[in-house]
Order: sequence, then structure tokens, then C-alpha cells
Amino acid sequence: MAKQGILIVLSGPSGAGKGTICQELLRSYPELNYSISATTRPARVGEQNGVNYWFISRPEFQKMIENDQLLEWAEVYGNFYGTPCHHIAELLNSGKDVVLEIDTQGAAQIKKKFPQGVCIYIAPPSLDELAKRIHKRGTESLENIKTRLSSASGELTYVHNYDYVVVNDEVQSATNKIIAIIIAEKCQVVRNIATINNILSNAKKNF
Repeated sequence: MAKQGILIVLSGPSGAGKGTICQELLRSYPELNYSISATTRPARVGEQNGVNYWFISRPEFQKMIENDQLLEWAEVYGNFYGTPCHHIAELLNSGKDVVLEIDTQGAAQIKKKFPQGVCIYIAPPSLDELAKRIHKRGTESLENIKTRLSSASGELTYVHNYDYVVVNDEVQSATNKIIAIIIAEKCQVVRNIATINNILSNAKKNF
């Protein structure tokens, strides 16, 4: 029987670089599987259904909530986001590690439902740097940027609810830290009880 995979949850304010870090993680750590979230927001330029998100209607999303088909869900800036649970369960049960990129509301829900998940908060070096990154994207109005900065400031007060915090001052460095966290988590005694029992069982046979 395969060892249970690890669920890694990445959160952080808009502009902190979660998406870029996820891409680098998947490139540098190919054993990792990316979980695609469902959302009711419109697709942005270049985004593809089933690749970046599952883009669905509000009625479809509400039906998934009613049928308890989401590991977590939240309404963010007027749109719904959620994580379909069936595919994640299949991956974890087959021993594969899964990374989720979700907001703080979703992370809190997962922490309650799935406490063995590893929650990592991606923080910007500063709010000034965060503002520069959001402005550079050219997809947000000045009013939206102010709203996102205010939200980021509020989110940082909840960082103690996470297992780890990684400051994204440089993408490769931040990615390496997350990979180190995953490797360390895999070495936790609680995740290796079956292996220890197997070693002890074989030892008894040899004496």
C-alpha cells in the first residue's frame, strides 16, 4: 500500500508570487501534483479551462457546495473559488503529493477538515514591493490595488495560523525553501509509523 501523500497549501496576498512559485515548484519537484481550483470568475487572457482553473457558473458552484463536493471554498472580490475534493483524495491515497494555491479563508477551512495538511504562507518582502508587483501586472485599477494592499495587511495578522512562512524576495530561493519543507515533512515520525513498524517486524524475524 502506498504511503499517504502530503497536501501542501500555499497562500499569500495577490502579487506575492504564489503562481510563479507554484510553476517553479512543479518544474523543480516533478513528483508534485498541482490541484486545479474551480472558480466563477471570468478567465483572464491566456488562461485555459482545466489548466489554470475550472471556470464554472455560479449555479454550478452552488450545487457543488450543496453536494459537499468541495474541500474548501470562499468568496473573494465577488467571485467564488473552491477545491474539488474527489481528485485530491485520489492523488493523496495513491501516495502522490498535491499542492494547492488558495486564499486564507480556504486554508483555514482545510486546516479544520484536514489538519495533516501543510500550510505555507507566501509573504512579500514589504507592502511597497507588493504594490510595485501588482502595478507592474497592469491588470488592476488604482482603486483595486489599494483594496488588495489593505487586504494583504489584514492577512498578515493571521499568519500565525500557518505552519510555515516563506518570504518571496527571490523566486528560486523561496521555491528551494518550500521544497526543503516538503522533504522535512516527509521525514516526520508520524508519517513513517508504518515504515518503523515494518523495520521492527523484520528485525523480530531475524532474531
